[in-house]
Amino acid sequence: MVFRLHGNQSLKDKRSVVKSLVEKSRHRFNVSVAEVADQDLHQKATIGIAVIGSDGRVINSVLDRIMAFMESLGLAELVAQEIELIPLGE
Repeated sequence: MVFRLHGNQSLKDKRSVVKSLVEKSRHRFNVSVAEVADQDLHQKATIGIAVIGSDGRVINSVLDRIMAFMESLGLAELVAQEIELIPLGE
């Protein structure tokens, strides 16, 4: 997920927003969440989420809810998303 962070003037501002998005999502959904790219850009954040399960529809539903939750926080604008399902055994 790629977010645009409007109004951030420093990496310190960015860290505060990213930390809030990551921690709130981790605690609410019990998933792995981390900033995975663009660490040196103060107005862009790329966040990865890992969900494990046996039903792809359930996993997609959880990811949709996480994305909606992150957007609802109003901390950043979601500008891109990509979902990749990897079947077990690959």
